[in-house]
Amino acid sequence: MATTSRILFLSLFISTFSLFFIEQVNSIKCRCDPCHHDAVNETCEATSKCFTAIRVAYENGIEEHYWTYGCFSDDEKDKAGNSVLQCKGHLVPHALPQTIECCDEEDYCNEEIEPDLQDKSTPSPDIQPTASLSDITQIALIVSVSTCLIIFIITITCLYIRYKRNLSQRQLLKDDIGQSESFICNGESLKSYIDHSSGSGSGIPFLVQRTIARQINLIKSIGKGRYGEVWKGKWREENVAVKIFFTTEEGSWFRETELYQTVLLRHDNILGFIASDIKGTGSWTQLFLITDYHENGSLYDYLSTHILDVDDTLKMVHTISCGLTHLHTEIFGTKGKPAMAHRDIKSKNILVKKRW
Repeated sequence: MATTSRILFLSLFISTFSLFFIEQVNSIKCRCDPCHHDAVNETCEATSKCFTAIRVAYENGIEEHYWTYGCFSDDEKDKAGNSVLQCKGHLVPHALPQTIECCDEEDYCNEEIEPDLQDKSTPSPDIQPTASLSDITQIALIVSVSTCLIIFIITITCLYIRYKRNLSQRQLLKDDIGQSESFICNGESLKSYIDHSSGSGSGIPFLVQRTIARQINLIKSIGKGRYGEVWKGKWREENVAVKIFFTTEEGSWFRETELYQTVLLRHDNILGFIASDIKGTGSWTQLFLITDYHENGSLYDYLSTHILDVDDTLKMVHTISCGLTHLHTEIFGTKGKPAMAHRDIKSKNILVKKRW
């Protein structure tokens, strides 16, 4: 009985010692970083395996690698004693590249291993790698160059289209003038055209007006007003007055042209209308109103340099009254003339003819 008890006690002791020895053998030391607060000299004790892990992160567009060292416990082993969780974590796709490698050959074996970083990432709507600074620079450069190239091409195309349009307009203008000049014979004067007009007092035909307007040479500026500038011009050695309206006063040019072309408006004491036209090449426009030229200028300018006697004064007053009377009088007929009010009678708006 005593012998049996001794045998049982001895067997129990051996079993307990064997288990302790096995546990001590299976326990290895590993480098840890980061470590538990109880760790000494960056060392942890693993009952399973040591591991080294690496992961990729992007900070401010720069790729950074972060290393991790540590220990695994028996909780990470399957029934066969193999690690099936963290040690195989690199086989699972992650949002950012990362991998892990385990070892249990000797103490601190994880200091020597370097896991092979493999990109087995999967797209994630929440975490996306930030492009590096060089990639951003390249993209910005490509976009800038492409934008400048597109703007340059569009600009060149617009300028070319505008040039072709202006060239076409000039050619049409030359053809138009060439065709119109056939209506004007050499040696003809403005007076002859006005005298040979319809007799209604509404001016010469529009086609002849355009031809005359485009053949006038501007000599010098003789005045400037609210609506434009007045120039002295020449057409076949004949003096004419050319009123050039500002482009912003197209309405005033149209109204004045319409008034001058009123039926039965022509009178010896009303400024003689010759022609009106619009000249332009696409980039600029001139609104011409061409009338008789009187070298004495306005009554205001004339009185500043001349003294009138009673007879000359009465003659001027009489001619002014005749012009206003014709302007204000309504003429009835098939194509009658309406009564028209001047509304701005002053010495600057009255011109002095050669015979006062």
